[in-house]
Amino acid sequence: MTDAGATRIVSDLPCHVKEIEHVWIPMADGARLSARIWMPDDAEDNPVPAILEYIPYRKRDHTRVGDDPRHHYWAGHGYACVRLDIRGTGESEGLISDEYARQEQDDAVEAIAWIAAQPWCSGRVGMTGISWGGFNSLQVAARRPPSLKAIITHCSTDDRYSDDVHYMGGCLLLENFFWGSAYLMLMARSGDPLIQGERWRDQWLERLENQEPVAATLWLAHQRRDAYWKHGSVCENWSDIDCAVYAVGGWNDGYSNAVPRMLENLEGPARGLIGPWGHKYPQDAIPGPSIGFLQQGLRWWDHWLKGGDPEFADEPQLTVWLDEFQSPDACLAQSKGRWVSEAVWPSPDTVTQTLFLNADGLAASAGPQITMDHRSPETVGVTAGSWCPYGLGGSSPDLPLDQREDDAVSLVFDGEPLEERLEILGAPELVLEIAVDRPQAMVVVRLNDVAPTGESMRVTWGALNLSHARSHEEPSSMTPGQTVTIRLKLNDCAHAFNAGHRVRVAVSTSYFPVVWPAPEAFTLSLTGGAGSRLMLPVRPLRDDDDPGVVFGEAEMAPPPDMTVLVPPSSSRRVERDLASGEQVMRLVEDGGVCRLEAIDMKCVDGTTFEYRITKGDPLSARAVWHWWSRRSRGDWDAGVKVRMEISSSADTWHVTSDLEAFEGDRRVHSRSWNHDIPRDHC
Repeated sequence: MTDAGATRIVSDLPCHVKEIEHVWIPMADGARLSARIWMPDDAEDNPVPAILEYIPYRKRDHTRVGDDPRHHYWAGHGYACVRLDIRGTGESEGLISDEYARQEQDDAVEAIAWIAAQPWCSGRVGMTGISWGGFNSLQVAARRPPSLKAIITHCSTDDRYSDDVHYMGGCLLLENFFWGSAYLMLMARSGDPLIQGERWRDQWLERLENQEPVAATLWLAHQRRDAYWKHGSVCENWSDIDCAVYAVGGWNDGYSNAVPRMLENLEGPARGLIGPWGHKYPQDAIPGPSIGFLQQGLRWWDHWLKGGDPEFADEPQLTVWLDEFQSPDACLAQSKGRWVSEAVWPSPDTVTQTLFLNADGLAASAGPQITMDHRSPETVGVTAGSWCPYGLGGSSPDLPLDQREDDAVSLVFDGEPLEERLEILGAPELVLEIAVDRPQAMVVVRLNDVAPTGESMRVTWGALNLSHARSHEEPSSMTPGQTVTIRLKLNDCAHAFNAGHRVRVAVSTSYFPVVWPAPEAFTLSLTGGAGSRLMLPVRPLRDDDDPGVVFGEAEMAPPPDMTVLVPPSSSRRVERDLASGEQVMRLVEDGGVCRLEAIDMKCVDGTTFEYRITKGDPLSARAVWHWWSRRSRGDWDAGVKVRMEISSSADTWHVTSDLEAFEGDRRVHSRSWNHDIPRDHC
């Protein structure tokens, strides 16, 4: 294994690789999808298995820096790697209407059949990807195309409602609009005239005319777990998937819960890996350690697509990074901990340790029944980082910081200093006896590791819209003043609390800017004692703990030749008005300017966003996102800009969206939308 950023570049591979910059893959309805392919140069004489990655992020330029090192590497070890743009994106023809649409799956099934029939393919196909590509790997696997034998899904989910960027525990995530505004920008970009030809402008204008702000029109319009979200959620019928699944995630990513859940429920061969990483591939992830995942992935492909490496089947089903406390004052490049494995998951060795939320702290025995009232300031969440950290590091820390600032204004329950090390692996759960004084309310719980110095590290967290306490499909308002018992599962985690440290539970009634606040301020009454308890999934300490899997040094093929013309920059700043109580968080992620030398293309990308809220006024919450992207070469110069803003009243969401497109400095398209969407128990 290596530190983050220390990936070894490998140029001498077993096979000489032939790259095909562009191939049309025809669809039955006449549309053509654009693919880029890497393969051994003798594949037509000696056919090889194929690996498909299928996403909308422009193989031509946007993902080129990551595509080359990964796909060239696997091609150099005897695979044909196909990077395919989804219909209506990049150079692919047609239109895109939403993420994970039925048309997207239909096209993938056709593309896999086309790939399997090529003279350079052995007829066996794998599928892989991160985020969108991880999602549709699962969704396409559920369609059972005959040639698809195995997938590797990174940073994805089996449940589009409960475990995606839109909602968490029935609470609206601001990530819905961060991603929704990015989606509007990404899908509006033009193709490259060198591939699309003279019709590139007509295709671009058609693409622009058909864009819609789906963050409002679809994602926010479906606030319950209805048929819209069930589509593409493979948890609806696990038995649909019969090919081999390797599920990979990171504890600092937004999608790690799906990995143990898939291992527990999939009926076919399944393997899981969770590192300390954010939303990144394991070979170049932050926080480190990065690992030699391309080699590990190669072993997976060899086993399922070539019939090699029989010992691979005997390795543990789940391997995870078990972290431990380190100062969370800054975004960390390297995590402290070690690799551990479980032969099967769920592990039969896990035991539940119960701690009661007593008025004087966490304890193994229930104390007196005492009701504690709490109302958090709306600014709780300033130390949360991002819901889905991309592991950026540097000047824009998107990982959780020292939790003491948020702990100080939360309802906190501390355990006594631990006499010995305590390791947990799985999803902590809480049973809480509560009442609220308003019909719409939420509860947010963080589990923290508190060092003897007082520093507080967030281990995991969870949120629950109390209207959804019984059902995400049929929510019902709370009865003010009525005491109810709720169950809240926190995100899965793997953590070691060292001796001398304390376990802390921090309860709050808001968590902005991660979760959108309830429609009005409310007081939460929590009954301590026997009615409220924390249940920890404890992993027994083992003298002979064997990681089970040994990862090699992180390595990849060479990246493409790229010249940085303007370096990227980022920042995350918080301002407070001490008189009004307003808090403003401003973030900048400016990608700078670069030129991809192989295709002589200049690329410009970036975003800024701002979150505002005032103590005591949840309806003051407001957020705005700006995105820009531009591609140019010679006389061709095409760019898009997007702005999206959300605010709310007690009963309505207000979303405004703006899309502009430019050729050089000349605006060629402009459209604005205003959507007022009723709040539905949210």
